[in-house]
Amino acid sequence: MDKRVVVKVVETELDADALQRSLTTDGCGAVVSFLGIVRDIDEGEQVIRLEFDAWKERLEPVLRQLAEESIHIHGVSSIVLGHRVGAVGPQQPIVSIHVASPHRKEAFESCSWLIDELKAQAPLWKKEVRASGQVWKAGLG
Repeated sequence: MDKRVVVKVVETELDADALQRSLTTDGCGAVVSFLGIVRDIDEGEQVIRLEFDAWKERLEPVLRQLAEESIHIHGVSSIVLGHRVGAVGPQQPIVSIHVASPHRKEAFESCSWLIDELKAQAPLWKKEVRASGQVWKAGLG
């Protein structure tokens, strides 16, 4: 297990600031972060909440593998990744990604790659609960 990687899957509040403090930044000149939140309006409708269903036994290992792969591909120093499961209300954090790197370009590339791969590979499914009813969002993530 790579000690430069921290992964947290939580059913309660996702604390992006606390996660960022878990980064190892020795020798780094850049930290790039992404915080995904629940929209309060989608397709012109009020969103009451998102409900994330996950294959919990596989979610953390998949997220860890993606972070380790990004360290290898992009040459970054440290990655901290957090994701919510369960019900998440409007404007609340869903996913938090922090990347520390000696240089900004690699940190931005890693962070962008991670959110794209997370959406493609993580065993997560989401249902959007709107004022007018429920809708399963297509694909993983």
